[in-house]
Amino acid sequence: MLCLFLCVSGDANPKESSPFINSTAATDVEKSQQYDSKSMALFEEEMDTSPMVSSLLSTLANYSNLPTGSKEHEEAENNEEGPRPSKKPVKAPQLGTLMGVYLPCIQNIFGVILFLRMTWMVGIGGVFGSFIIVFMCCSTTMLTAISMSAIATNGVVPAGGSYYMISRSLGPEFGGAVGICFYLGTTFAGAMYILGCIEILLIYIFPQAAIFKLEGLEGAEAEIALLNNMRVYGTIVLSLMALVVFVGVKYVNKLALVFLACVIFSILAVYAGVINTAFEPPTFPVCLLGNRTLMSKGYDVCAKVIEIDNETVTTKLWSSFCDSDSLNATCDEYFTNNNVTEIQGIPGVTSGILAENLFGYYLEKGMFLEKRGLLSNVDPDSPTTNSNRYVLADITSFFTLLVGIYFPSVTGIMAGSNRSGDLRDAQKSIPIGTIAAITTTSTVYMSCVILFGACIEGVVLRDKFGEGVNGNLVIGTLAWPSPWVIVFGSFFSTCGAGLQSLTGAPRLLQAISRDGIIPFLRVFGHGKANGEPTWALLLTASICEIGIIIASLDSVAPILSMFFLMCYMFVNLACALQTLLRTPNWRPRFKFYHWALSFLGMSLCLSLMFICSWYYAIVAMGIATCIYKYIEFCGAEKEWGDGIRGISLSAARFALMRLEEGPPHTKNWRPQILVLMSMDATQNVEQPRLLSLTNQLKAGKGLTIVGTTVQGTFLSNYTDAQRADQSLRKLMETEKVKGFSQVVISSNLRDGTSHLIQVGGLGGLKHNTVMVSWPCNWKQPEYYQQFRNFIEVVRETTLASLALLVPKNISSYPSNGERFTEGHIDVWWIVHDGGMLMLLPFLLRQHKVWRKCKMRIFTVAQMDDNSIQMKKDLIMFLYHLRLDAVVEVVEMVRESVQLFRVTCFAITIKTFFYLLQIQSITDSSRGSIRRKNPPTLQSQHKAEGGDAVAEKPEEKVQLIHNKNASTPTSPTSPTPPAEPPAGGAAAWTDSKGADKGRTLSPAAPAEAGKDLFSMRPEWENLNQVDLRRMHTAVRLNDVITKKSKEAKLVLLNMPGPPKNRVGDENYMEFLEVLTEGLNRVLLVRGGGREVITIYS
Repeated sequence: MLCLFLCVSGDANPKESSPFINSTAATDVEKSQQYDSKSMALFEEEMDTSPMVSSLLSTLANYSNLPTGSKEHEEAENNEEGPRPSKKPVKAPQLGTLMGVYLPCIQNIFGVILFLRMTWMVGIGGVFGSFIIVFMCCSTTMLTAISMSAIATNGVVPAGGSYYMISRSLGPEFGGAVGICFYLGTTFAGAMYILGCIEILLIYIFPQAAIFKLEGLEGAEAEIALLNNMRVYGTIVLSLMALVVFVGVKYVNKLALVFLACVIFSILAVYAGVINTAFEPPTFPVCLLGNRTLMSKGYDVCAKVIEIDNETVTTKLWSSFCDSDSLNATCDEYFTNNNVTEIQGIPGVTSGILAENLFGYYLEKGMFLEKRGLLSNVDPDSPTTNSNRYVLADITSFFTLLVGIYFPSVTGIMAGSNRSGDLRDAQKSIPIGTIAAITTTSTVYMSCVILFGACIEGVVLRDKFGEGVNGNLVIGTLAWPSPWVIVFGSFFSTCGAGLQSLTGAPRLLQAISRDGIIPFLRVFGHGKANGEPTWALLLTASICEIGIIIASLDSVAPILSMFFLMCYMFVNLACALQTLLRTPNWRPRFKFYHWALSFLGMSLCLSLMFICSWYYAIVAMGIATCIYKYIEFCGAEKEWGDGIRGISLSAARFALMRLEEGPPHTKNWRPQILVLMSMDATQNVEQPRLLSLTNQLKAGKGLTIVGTTVQGTFLSNYTDAQRADQSLRKLMETEKVKGFSQVVISSNLRDGTSHLIQVGGLGGLKHNTVMVSWPCNWKQPEYYQQFRNFIEVVRETTLASLALLVPKNISSYPSNGERFTEGHIDVWWIVHDGGMLMLLPFLLRQHKVWRKCKMRIFTVAQMDDNSIQMKKDLIMFLYHLRLDAVVEVVEMVRESVQLFRVTCFAITIKTFFYLLQIQSITDSSRGSIRRKNPPTLQSQHKAEGGDAVAEKPEEKVQLIHNKNASTPTSPTSPTPPAEPPAGGAAAWTDSKGADKGRTLSPAAPAEAGKDLFSMRPEWENLNQVDLRRMHTAVRLNDVITKKSKEAKLVLLNMPGPPKNRVGDENYMEFLEVLTEGLNRVLLVRGGGREVITIYS
């Protein structure tokens, strides 16, 4: 939190504007005088980067929110635009709980639905069904308000309150996605309130103002004319409201008092009217033909005929259903068979009409509004005529539609939190004002449901536009002293709610833009000098115009419900997560919350989303998901200590503890790679293609640790280590390697590499594979220590049972952008290594670089092996492993496969088929094919090695001596005898002939075809084991080169290192000879366990 008060540049030097250090160039004497006077000389070094407690407390005490859209406490870290010219601070409106939260919430909640749709909902859904809807929606908002109060009192809430609370609790991705959805919902809510305002104006106040006249139009034509009128007038009203908001929020607050007074008087008029119906019910007659409700404009008297001067005269109603005014006229059959009755539209609270209105009466579009309990004489076979004379249902109604239409009436609960930048004390005002507003409105809503059902006739309740009661607003017929109180009150109420939406939505967008998490929205973070979001207001008005063009209040309302419910759901989720995670910073002042209440609220929100409209719910979630992914890939990375990161930490800890329970099963094995990188003098990576290969191997989705060593001491070379870490991270980002970087500072590179191998990873999440590049220039004297370190890495990985990958000629490996359109990946399976050689090509071929390459597997057969049977067995083995590869068995003499002192390939295959036949095999043995040495093979080893010279350090002979002085000779020309070097060692002469042969001095050409191991007595002092190894390397290289010269990659078993360090150079020469003439070679050593299995 100190970053709020101290801005530090990249080199850790405080800026000149720092309130704690006046000058960064102060001398030691000046510092001494400065701190001595404060008795703080002991801490003068810390004072350069940390504030004194007195200064910190002073700054905290003087803290206040800046103008609307004030800077958040994180913005001190993100001052990307540099210092600006100092401006005179503009005082923000300091609003309290009543003006800042309670009244805006009241105005938004008591908006359009209460006055225009509440009575219709009660008539369609019944008192019982409507009460369930109201209770469910109000409970959802109350639970959300409790969660919101806990979050709002857990710290300072700057502008964009609801977005701020979600983003800081669930992270920038969730916060941005839900924030945009909530912004769209708030913006369309403004459109809905404006549409309600125009509906009241054109239908109930001044119908003559309609530009598109409705007289003479019926059915769909009248509906289209009404929508066009709402589009025109809605655009005009939207422009006026946007102008008022642009002038300043203080004018909105002044108008809010007027609008609120209208709302309060309207509600009081309704309650007064209810009381008045108990003594003197108002006269609002409704005319019924049979049990069907007639439109009031279609008659002057509710009768077919009337008596005037003892003469029967037909009425206007008669003319509507008959072809003439004559009593003998032909009339509509239903009109003839049914009587006309007149009932009271407001029978009163003591009339007992509540029992009739208890249950729902759902209608199809175009159905007649009929009175329950009143019979009519209708012929089911006769066609319906003159339907335009009756009051008809304008839409098909059902329970879930009512939920979707009603829920926007309770969505104003965040009107106060959206304007948190204007509040004097947001932590106090938001909980108190929001909960008080919800309590008030919920009480009014629930009581209105019961009172409407107890006072108003059912056919009137179901009459949405009051067509049966002379075009009056239905709720207005109940009001006292006059219906006009409700009409004008509802008009100003909807205007006020629209203004509040147009005030809150731009501030929400401004808060999202200033966070910078969505790049293309940054322009909307700017505004006027006093912080008013001008550009955001312009965008809000443009989006609101889309809702005006839709023009149907009933069509817009369910869409709003989706966006608001999604926002409320994530508010509850944020509170529940913070409570369950018990993070140290979770200390809300509001104590009346619980994670169970938050989960209940979240469940209600999710349920209501699918109850309202499952397809709208899916669309809303899809929009939020797209925004989430856009922020994840393109947005700025923010660290806000959010709950999602807390979940990640808790889940990671739990997973690591589970991994400690035992090693993973073979089916779950995947390469967890430690990549050992080398750095140059400027701490830049020398071999970046190692990470390219790592990326191509990551189809296994395992752990990746990229490590390097910086030589020196921690105190002296820490800056170098940071620079090296930055280089690794930058390269990992370039190569798209998902993993971790680790830099170790050690006195020498050998120990640092050893430390990385030992301590890399955490707990059970440790590397099981080490990748290190082949030391290309190991023969040169200046690289002597490099190849020694390489061999030590081989020894350490062998001892630690880690797999080892050694790519040779790494610079020739493809980058991630290259593509092989054809070619082969050749696997030379000499010995069984647990399946690493099988698994690696499979992983490589999952990457787009190697996808078109085909896999070939070569194995070596001895003279006494059945190569045909071996091939069949290997094909069957690959079939059970679900691997596609071409198989080839190469026959060589027995001596040529003594490269390793391990089990030959044939024994491995036989063991595999032996395991397949065992039915009672245990789970622990299913993942591995155990290696065994048959007695015959062991005795064979003893017989062949009986004449070998004992491998003792003091008797070890060196095959390679003075390599720089050795002279290549022709394989066909004799080499004169040379004097043996000191120490009894003989010189190994390298030949680069086409047949890859090697010539031994002083042997003659005629003896070249002899068995090399029977040459005596000239070779009595030579190490027979090393000779056989070199001979095998030459023969294997010859075969591999012939078969795999054009392969894109060759994977080969890597021999084990010598036990004695005297033979390190021989070991490197063996590997050089083995891989000579091959472009890309990947030497592989298994980790001593099975990594691939035939079992599911």
